[in-house]
Amino acid sequence: MPIYEFFCEQCNTVYNFFSRTVNTEKIPFCPTCKTVPLKRQMSVFAKITPGREDPAGEDMPALDENRMERAMSMLAGEMDGIDEEDPRQAVRLMRKLSDMTGLHLGEGMEEALRRMERGEDPEQIEQEMGDLLESEEPFLPGQKAAKGTKRRTQPRVDETLYDL
Repeated sequence: MPIYEFFCEQCNTVYNFFSRTVNTEKIPFCPTCKTVPLKRQMSVFAKITPGREDPAGEDMPALDENRMERAMSMLAGEMDGIDEEDPRQAVRLMRKLSDMTGLHLGEGMEEALRRMERGEDPEQIEQEMGDLLESEEPFLPGQKAAKGTKRRTQPRVDETLYDL
């Protein structure tokens, strides 16, 4: 029996809905706003962040499931042909995945990828930037925030389990 996550842009909240059957079509209205249809989002199954908790919440605003599935299918197909000795191929694949999913890379990851594109040794980059890369989110939802602008705050997560 699945639990689906939905996001309300108006009140910036993630809600969980329980369904007795697999139901990929139904879109509920926001339990708080009452008239706002929610957006289905991809659930975050696990978050690997050694040694720290994210007090702002772990969920991200809605992702387009079809877009994500296409990107993951592309990734699986292209991984077979990648030359493990050429880090530039991995960088191209990472950028392509980012473009296809609408997720953007964090500043540390962007810097690491730029250095690999210039031909620097990935192990050296990891040695120099490892702490930064481990402490930041590798992917950010939505558009990149321009320097000096604020990103949207993390959504509130309503712990109530609603019926779908």
